Amino acid sequence: MVAISPDEFYARLNKTLAGAGAFITDPDGRVLLVKPNYRAHWLWPGGHVDEGETPDQACAREIVEELGMALPVGRLLGVHWVPPFGDRPVPLVHFLFDCGSLAGCDGLVLQEEELDECGFFDEDEARALMPSYLIHRLHAALDARRHGTTFYLTEGSHEYMP
Repeated sequence: MVAISPDEFYARLNKTLAGAGAFITDPDGRVLLVKPNYRAHWLWPGGHVDEGETPDQACAREIVEELGMALPVGRLLGVHWVPPFGDRPVPLVHFLFDCGSLAGCDGLVLQEEELDECGFFDEDEARALMPSYLIHRLHAALDARRHGTTFYLTEGSHEYMP
């Protein structure tokens, strides 16, 4: 038997990206979404987990970077395994955290390099702004928050819109 080095062993393993998002609502229960300038759709504040970060730390950092304010990162609402699609050749594991409520977008300072706008939207309005896989995550997050549960989603790439 030929032994392989740890470097070679780890180089052969599947690669997966990790992302973290902030689930924020207003007092009426509408969810805060942001419109990135590099995507055709809206989503919640967040981004990739950097080296050396945990998902909750990444969520806190992204809130400050994207919204210009610090918010407490609450409990994990759920995890969504997103298969490769489009120009992303590896899966994404997305962690969505409950980050409370805000009265509105006043006081938010959007990250100009990445975001064009933000707003609070109900489920029907969000459906028109987000691809189907994010709508599934939105429904799961609303249910998880409402019932104090945690979701785990795995959906095939056929459910993704370009």
